[in-house]
Amino acid sequence: MDQTPQIAGQEPVAVTLAVSLKRHGVEVLFGQSLPSALHLAAPDFGMLQVNYRTENSGGVMADGYARISRKIGVVTAQNGPAATLLVAPMAEALKASVPLLAIVQEVNRDHTDKNAFQEFDHFALFSSCAKWVRRIDVPSRVEDYVDMAVTAATTGRPGPAVLLCPADLLNDLQRLAEPRSSEMGYFPLDRVCPDAERIQEAARLLAAAERPVVIAGGGVHLSGATDEIGRLQELACLPVGTTNMGKGSIDETHELSLGVLANALGSNSPARHLKGFLEEADVVLLIGTRTNQNGTDSWKLYPRGATFIHLDIDGMEVGRNYEAERLVGDAKLGLQALIRALEETGLESRRSRRASVVRDIAARREKGRQEASSVTASSSQPLRPEALMAELDLVLQPDDIVAADASYSSLWVLNFLTAKRAGQRFLTPRGIAGLGWGLPLALGAKVAAMNRRVVAVVGDGGFAHTWQELETARRMGLPVTVIVLNNGILGFQKHAELVKFGAHTVAIDFAPVDHAAIAQATGCKGVRIETREEFAQALREALSSETATVLDVITSADAYPPISVFENKL
Repeated sequence: MDQTPQIAGQEPVAVTLAVSLKRHGVEVLFGQSLPSALHLAAPDFGMLQVNYRTENSGGVMADGYARISRKIGVVTAQNGPAATLLVAPMAEALKASVPLLAIVQEVNRDHTDKNAFQEFDHFALFSSCAKWVRRIDVPSRVEDYVDMAVTAATTGRPGPAVLLCPADLLNDLQRLAEPRSSEMGYFPLDRVCPDAERIQEAARLLAAAERPVVIAGGGVHLSGATDEIGRLQELACLPVGTTNMGKGSIDETHELSLGVLANALGSNSPARHLKGFLEEADVVLLIGTRTNQNGTDSWKLYPRGATFIHLDIDGMEVGRNYEAERLVGDAKLGLQALIRALEETGLESRRSRRASVVRDIAARREKGRQEASSVTASSSQPLRPEALMAELDLVLQPDDIVAADASYSSLWVLNFLTAKRAGQRFLTPRGIAGLGWGLPLALGAKVAAMNRRVVAVVGDGGFAHTWQELETARRMGLPVTVIVLNNGILGFQKHAELVKFGAHTVAIDFAPVDHAAIAQATGCKGVRIETREEFAQALREALSSETATVLDVITSADAYPPISVFENKL
């Protein structure tokens, strides 16, 4: 790094900050040039700088990186306008429980509250979208505050933390600190097991149930509990479905898997007939879920007469919308304890029902597939997104990662692709569901897993928020495949307005855009596609390419996912 004069036995604060981050396992910083002192020091400690084009995309990249690497994602920004652009990705991370650390430069300490250039109240700015916000004012406290920030992000329910660093502080010299060894940049940092007596009661309820169902949420991924939920499924012969964020926590080809049971179970949903298992359940085990609106189809999907058992790390989420037997703790440890308790309980009744349950699931699954074939097998033009998902599903491998934008893109992915192993990742912004997340989520995931194929599914509306990051993909050597569903409209907005008001605003239509040309202008590959055959061929080529590729697919403006509230209204 450059060049604060060195004094024996001392080092610049920026170096101490870099050393502390490295100790916590940080290998990547998503950031532009500020704080410059930190970015100049970081390469000396083997940290890669991924230079985004906009701060909101940088925050989303750090989110995608964290979800795949299972390490804290670190994003940096300068004070003022750059910091404000971190609010949206941090709000998503807060709601979706993703551990991020935002390192934000502040004005010089002696300029505070003097209307310095780009000075802003960052404490007020981040108070609503972070678990923890602090400023380092004294050089000797750098490691203390880094440890606190990383701990805040990774302990308990994960989420974002903010560390504010005055620009002049980073160049200060301080005495070399005593070496520390604690590493806390992974999650979950502190695993706690639910109360043993409550585990026993939950085991008793499940063993005695006639029609039990398990719903796995995103907390299963956060806890790394996919193996445990598979063992529970097999041991107790339990049908298991997932929320939107829980997709991939179970192997959807397993004979006891129900797929995603959420807000898209209308006509042409492959899982439409499987929701009956949940509607008819007498005991429902909820794992790592907020029971939010989309995950529960506006709180109408789950049976009110059932007994609920709710396992979650956040006690405030347990029983929030459904009175439940409380299992507050880590999903992995909780499931391990529950499995042990069930092994000591008689499961003969559950096992005796397995064959009939498996037959019922297979029949309902096949019925849903047959009904959905009218759209999944279609070659009509403009193309149906369901048909594109069918082609993508054919070539997806169990280790592939799929990221999607909010709105329709997420629902096409979640409901028409198959999780081919427990632990396969489908990254969607279901925290606050903002447009523009798909491409940067994919880029962050690719940084975390360079040896895995990564696909982004985005609409033309969402893609317009972040297409400048194609240059980032090219410059950083991140060969992701981007499927743009180009229907020329804001689809959800149009259809929701028609359902609610019988008319739509003028804001939903776009002028034609050639996204393939945009990709080519950034040095990436771009292909414009109008037929199913063209898509199938271009997809295979893109997945084997060493360059980021945009498939600009002309799709039907009349197509919409099987959202339950749209049923018989469009």
